[in-house]
Amino acid sequence: MKTFTSAAVSPAGHGTPAMAFGEHAIRIRAAETGGAFGVFEGIIPPGEGPPAHVHEREDEFIRVIAGRFGFWCADDYVELAEGGCIAMPRGVPHRFRNIGETQGRLMAVSSPGGFEDFFATAERCQAETPEQIAAIAAGFGVRFLPDDERQAA
Repeated sequence: MKTFTSAAVSPAGHGTPAMAFGEHAIRIRAAETGGAFGVFEGIIPPGEGPPAHVHEREDEFIRVIAGRFGFWCADDYVELAEGGCIAMPRGVPHRFRNIGETQGRLMAVSSPGGFEDFFATAERCQAETPEQIAAIAAGFGVRFLPDDERQAA
């Protein structure tokens, strides 16, 4: 991994596509920032979003680029529209859902970086079953919560 001594740039409309669990574009990889952070965008259809999960390795910052989203982080719930931001600490259960009626778009920054490669890895491995997905997620320090623990997050 190179040292982060120069700008990491991702022009508008660029990024490496990753199609696991919806449409994603990897904008800046951890390898480009000396591991400091990674950046990706996700296009989220109405009513969609990930199940409650915990990142053990990284803090996560999300900015709503388009649409309206509900975010659950521990016992907190907030709704954000275009331009809204949320930062969620590692180790805390969270999830989000597109609560709008149109396709939404999010930009996520994970620090330290590395999680941005989860989607490409899942796509490459053709993960389909919950067990396969959980195994790949575990390799990225992410765990999905069992149904009985998902209520709070």
